[in-house]
Amino acid sequence: MTVLLQASGLQCGYGGGTVLDGVALDVRRGEIVAIVGRNGVGKTTLMRALIGLLPLAQGSIVLDGQEISHQPAHARARLGMGYVPQGREVFPALTVRENLLVGLRGSTQRDASMPDVVMDYFPVLRARLQQKAGTMSGGEQQQLAIARALVGKPTVLLLDEPSEGIQPSIVDLIADTLARIAADTGIGVLLVEQDLGMVEHIAGRCCVMDKGRIVEWLDQTQLSDAERIRQHLAL
Repeated sequence: MTVLLQASGLQCGYGGGTVLDGVALDVRRGEIVAIVGRNGVGKTTLMRALIGLLPLAQGSIVLDGQEISHQPAHARARLGMGYVPQGREVFPALTVRENLLVGLRGSTQRDASMPDVVMDYFPVLRARLQQKAGTMSGGEQQQLAIARALVGKPTVLLLDEPSEGIQPSIVDLIADTLARIAADTGIGVLLVEQDLGMVEHIAGRCCVMDKGRIVEWLDQTQLSDAERIRQHLAL
């Protein structure tokens, strides 16, 4: 299976302190990889380093065969890396349609049909095109944030805590939709997630982080052992 994202030896931090200490991972075509771990172990820092919001001290990031370790965030987005940050960060004063157009403008592969394609996966957005994003529920905003990233036709999609603050039925809907998108399009998905049910349901592999390192990889069989994962989260 084609590797779309390859990170190796990632080391970075804040104010001279090290947070990531030699992280290595890969995401393959059509695969969903989850990252789990206690709060403060470096999960969000890893996502920020991958998208280019935090410079590397050491290490390498390769996106679909191209070295991007020193590219700025906007260049990584244009090269095929989508990013949905923790907290969604939609533009609240813009309508759903305007948010999607912002995502479209950020891509070098501008395809005017993509908003319609993406809304087939998130039909609630089609009914809310003229609604201001700030007036939508948390679950609707999360669907918009994912859709906004997808209209740029990314090769790899990074999601940081997509279930945060969302009711369980919508979490299930988003999980099922992400699985369909990965299967249909071949996009690679890397998500940080604390909802173990969501991880078990859609992830093909899962890496456990602790103290800025990946300490274990779990396959689909091991992911069904919720107690084993909870033990990692309680370390």
